[in-house]
Amino acid sequence: MRVLPVNTDVLLVELDELAQAVALNQSLLDDPIAGVYEFVPAARTVMVRFRPTRIDADELARRLLERDVSAPLGADGELVEVPVRYDGDDLAEVAHLLETTPDEVIAMHTGSVYTVAFAGFAPGFSYLVGGDPRLDVPRRTVPRTAIPAGAVGLAGTYSGVYPRVSPGGWQIIGTTDLPMFDLRLDPPATLRPGMRVRFTQVTAAGSPGADSARATLGHAADSSPATGPQPSDAAHTAHGLEVVQPGLSSTLQDLGRPGHADLGVSRSGALDHDAARLAARLVGNTSDSASIETYGGLKLRAIGEQVLAITGAEVTATIHAAQPATDTAPGTPIRHDRQVPRLRAFALRSGETLEVGFPTRGSVAYVGVRGAFAIAPVLDSLSTDVLSGLGPAPLAVGDVLPVHRSAVAAVTQIWPGATDPLADTALALPARGEVVTLDVLLGPRTEMFADDALETLFGQEWETTSQSNRVGLRLHGEKPLQRSDHSELASEGTASGALQVPPSGQPVLFMADHPLTGGYPVIGSVASYHLNLAGQVPIGARIRFHGVTDAPASVSASETLGAPPPAIKEN
Repeated sequence: MRVLPVNTDVLLVELDELAQAVALNQSLLDDPIAGVYEFVPAARTVMVRFRPTRIDADELARRLLERDVSAPLGADGELVEVPVRYDGDDLAEVAHLLETTPDEVIAMHTGSVYTVAFAGFAPGFSYLVGGDPRLDVPRRTVPRTAIPAGAVGLAGTYSGVYPRVSPGGWQIIGTTDLPMFDLRLDPPATLRPGMRVRFTQVTAAGSPGADSARATLGHAADSSPATGPQPSDAAHTAHGLEVVQPGLSSTLQDLGRPGHADLGVSRSGALDHDAARLAARLVGNTSDSASIETYGGLKLRAIGEQVLAITGAEVTATIHAAQPATDTAPGTPIRHDRQVPRLRAFALRSGETLEVGFPTRGSVAYVGVRGAFAIAPVLDSLSTDVLSGLGPAPLAVGDVLPVHRSAVAAVTQIWPGATDPLADTALALPARGEVVTLDVLLGPRTEMFADDALETLFGQEWETTSQSNRVGLRLHGEKPLQRSDHSELASEGTASGALQVPPSGQPVLFMADHPLTGGYPVIGSVASYHLNLAGQVPIGARIRFHGVTDAPASVSASETLGAPPPAIKEN
């Protein structure tokens, strides 16, 4: 058992086996450590996110290593029965691989009690272990592009149920009507780490077994989608913003939904927290209020008088006057188009349209509106997670975003003065073709790479490619990163800023909507204090990574970057 550095506020506990990881996760649930706000159990690790202002990393590592991880797997967790119709497309193939019959595969699958080991891949997707050891089958050679919700599958020794339509490579042996993720419930995930699961065979949809299981868990007869309440599709709102043109990948974003890893839900949230907070504060909202995050090309029409502000990427923004009525009285002043001031609150009169251009510096801009959006949150957040499908859908033409009416009447210039230092922040943002430097802390899997991998990582520039999005920045360097250890890495928790390296050797820098767990090694992570800047790196910009040793104190500052940092502590 050892504790590895991940970032300034993240540690990774590596254990000897899955049972220990499950035991440590349960120990942290039963006896929390002050300052720890989330942990992500996986096959043989538990990733721990903490607040450095509440607990020192070394102290946290010491306390983690003191935990008893000897509890047997699945000893006393809540038991959930999952009714299954064994009609999967791969049932015959699985029987062939195991040199047995489909009936015997069913008998093996229903004859054991599984344990929920960890969640990942998608909200509500749980990795179940402890089944018949003979049920050990490889993933499909060619993954399917769409597996239906409720599909029951096998991969290696794991079993699992797909909570929503998803691509995937698991061998599908059956289907269930029991929803795995339902936002109408609290908690919304049916299966959570530490629970026990028994699969039972049923022969038809809507069977008594399925209804009984739903009733036990409090499920309604039909499952709800992973998304939450959506914007209106018609302009019947008395006070709000109508989407005239959605622009490029425009979504609602706040500071995200941390603390739901046990449901298979990652934080998501704004790519640039500082800019999102500023957009909210400029219009008089609380700093955690949602804004519109856009890559540019957005047009919004005011329904009622609105107060807005734009922050983040450097963009031009223009207010287009409302179309004059045909019966306008003679002598009525003609309203002309006008430019929007940067980092200032401004008025948008009813019927006027705000047009936000494409960034010249930075990547994403934020549009805050006074009063904030009157849309129900999903797991305490309005953030749109494009990977999991949680939250409101991306903006579309005709959407109407209702806005709360605010008691604040006047436009407040929160940051007065012609030489506002915040106005200079956009100048620090990179433009296409420019180079931005991001600090990187090594670990947790640096030792899996060749001796010259760190020289490659820090010695060359990495271009941000057009395949980049809110999930991750896909990078390309002249020389790929080479691994020395090609053994398969069991899935483990991932964090924003992680530089995950697939077999191509071209790293992916994980952003806000990254998957909760991953199976490729992470050579290092962009330091937490540079994540906002990383979120503003546009496609076509180049990144130069700079190694830092501002890791947990036990990693000596005198260590060279030519070798990976050791584990913090080990027992």
